Amino acid sequence: MTSSDPKLRRRRVDPMDAGSSSLTDIGEEKKKGSWRGVPSGPSPIGHRTALAIVTLLGCITTFYKIWHPAEVVFDEVHFGKFAGFYLKRTYFFDVHPPLAKMMLAAAGYLLGYDGHFDFGTIGDNYIENNVPYVGLRMLPATMNVLCIVLIYNIMRESGYTVLTCSLSAAMYLLDNSAVAQNRLIMLDSMLVFYMLSTVYCYIRFRKLRYQEFTRGWWFWLIATGVTMAMTVSVKMVGLFVVTTIGICVLVDLWGLLDIKRGLTMKEFMRHFNARALALIIIPTCVYLFWFYVHFAILDQSGPGDTFMSSAFQETLKNSAIKMKSLDIHYGDEIILHHPGTEVYLHSHTLKYPLRYDDGRISSQGQQVTGVKEADDNCYWRVKATKDISKDKRTPVRHNDIIQLEHVATGTNLLTHDVASPLLATNEEVTTMEQGKRYNETLFKVVLDDHNNGNIWSTHMKSVKLMHVDTKVAIWTRDKVLPEWGLGQQDVNGNKNTQDRSNFWMATEIKGLNATEINMNKKKEIKKMSFIMKFFELQGRMLRHNSGLTKPHPYQSTPITWPFLIRGISYWSKNDTREQIYMTGNVFGWWLSIGGVAVYAGVMLADTLARRRGVEPIDEPLRNRFISSAGLFLILWLTHYIPFFAMGRSLFLHHYLPAATCNYLLLGAVFQFMFIDGIDSPVSPLEGTTNTKYRRFHPLMMVATLSKYSYLAAFLILLGQLGMFLFLSPLTYGTPGMTVQQVLQHKILSTWDLQFAK
Repeated sequence: MTSSDPKLRRRRVDPMDAGSSSLTDIGEEKKKGSWRGVPSGPSPIGHRTALAIVTLLGCITTFYKIWHPAEVVFDEVHFGKFAGFYLKRTYFFDVHPPLAKMMLAAAGYLLGYDGHFDFGTIGDNYIENNVPYVGLRMLPATMNVLCIVLIYNIMRESGYTVLTCSLSAAMYLLDNSAVAQNRLIMLDSMLVFYMLSTVYCYIRFRKLRYQEFTRGWWFWLIATGVTMAMTVSVKMVGLFVVTTIGICVLVDLWGLLDIKRGLTMKEFMRHFNARALALIIIPTCVYLFWFYVHFAILDQSGPGDTFMSSAFQETLKNSAIKMKSLDIHYGDEIILHHPGTEVYLHSHTLKYPLRYDDGRISSQGQQVTGVKEADDNCYWRVKATKDISKDKRTPVRHNDIIQLEHVATGTNLLTHDVASPLLATNEEVTTMEQGKRYNETLFKVVLDDHNNGNIWSTHMKSVKLMHVDTKVAIWTRDKVLPEWGLGQQDVNGNKNTQDRSNFWMATEIKGLNATEINMNKKKEIKKMSFIMKFFELQGRMLRHNSGLTKPHPYQSTPITWPFLIRGISYWSKNDTREQIYMTGNVFGWWLSIGGVAVYAGVMLADTLARRRGVEPIDEPLRNRFISSAGLFLILWLTHYIPFFAMGRSLFLHHYLPAATCNYLLLGAVFQFMFIDGIDSPVSPLEGTTNTKYRRFHPLMMVATLSKYSYLAAFLILLGQLGMFLFLSPLTYGTPGMTVQQVLQHKILSTWDLQFAK
């Protein structure tokens, strides 16, 4: 098509004054001209009515038969148990921050629950054990409904029509994964709620960019920081929304720094300091606060003690470590336990074979291995290498040089420059007769917590045995020796001496009863600063989270998540053939990924066209599409891409925050494709505090909906509803299905449904 206009015909918007230029959504001031008009868009009544409808529908899909099943489902075994620990004030360890678990505990407290149930295994009965499980499930379910409200309001505050806002909210409330996950005693609904709250607060803050430093401006800026901290306080993946807000703030500050904005450096620094206060300092304080509450509640010894240092454990009431711990002295015969793999250091008279299967040669020395059950072959005598008093027992201290004699065979522990059986890069560990190769039998005692006492003791001070001659550490891992090693665990000399798994714990001194010896000792509860506790727990959380690499039958890889290649079996009951299989709404998830492709395609085509001097999209529409839909795309990317770099076991439910963000993007793409123009402006200039904005008057524009807009929305929602209803037996766990029905619901061959044969 040709035109007298030098530009090709553009997507139409209907300005009230066609002769005026337009003000962009993202605060880019026009270099020329002025604007006239007043804010426009759908009436508040229309939005309120639509919001009420989607909220009501969300209550129906979320709370439907929330009492079923009356049994423990999937990760309820963890988070229900953790809530009980809070109520009993017994210390436990988890890789996630405490906020959501404390919220569940608070709900339990209000329900009169005392934490008596241990949530032992999937399928344990709630009713028989008198657990108020429906009330506990109501909390995450309520948060899920609030997520629907937030999705609608995020779209509304971003300037979208009632139809678009309703579409995004309805897509979420009809998503099977959101319903299945967020009505159970788990953390994800709280995570998504605070994530969406952060996005909502930041959008409200950005809308007030022309009323800078007003009360409203400060309120929404601080609210962004607080909700951001709350997100991270639920799960560490809340850092993904921190990344998103960080990107937005950097872009914002970069624009403010532009000399064309007319800000002096003093004014710019005022903006910078405000954001630093609200988005760094305040969130940090909020995050620390929840850990302070966490430590204040959990003041009793519990199952999490062993994850922490001895100094930490000594701050807990009734700590068992004080009753089990004894100082180790020279001449003591001890048992060494490896906490990482749960084996004991062991030796026996069997020798390493001369030649291994790969052709390498051994020393044919006595085997040193790890065994699951301690026996007489696990005792090692601690021998001094320096002069010690013969009149009194001398304790073993940090950095002492010792020998370890295998009591059963009378030989000394040794490692040398010979390759270990299973790792050619590590050294063989064996034993040597008394008096031979003395220097190769020397080990330095390196205590993990030596700053809080330098005497080696059982159960309190883990030890790294550093070989003096070759500078390796005695180490083991989850690999067993062949038949010639009786299937026992490989022990070798690790050249990576900084590896945390090099540490061992002495658990017993032969002939001494720790409980009897410690019975009459004063049980002093020691002090440890909050900040020391905080940093120790953070380190343990990060280390154990990255160490969750054990294979799981339902784990999956990030590349498969958007396509729902594999779900997760949450619960099943053989008698009734019922099951809960967590999977997303196939129609909605696939359509959402299509939305990502459309956005990328439109941006690429527009960029190429503009390179050739063609303006295929009106500037206000382009600015809205870049800024608003672009924000949603960044949210999706930051909540999805980082998982590709994680080495731990991953599951489909890790994609839920990203899937939620994808529905926001889908709404933006829908409006671009099926609705003509935009409602603008979203950032009114009334009450601006900056005189440079007062001469501008934003152009009023109104989006135009056609019958095709409603038809497209109807067809999309019909597809989403149809798929939701089709998968609902797997989402709600009822009713049970025959083999034929199960196979019919197996949309992809990779879905491992129960009762399929």
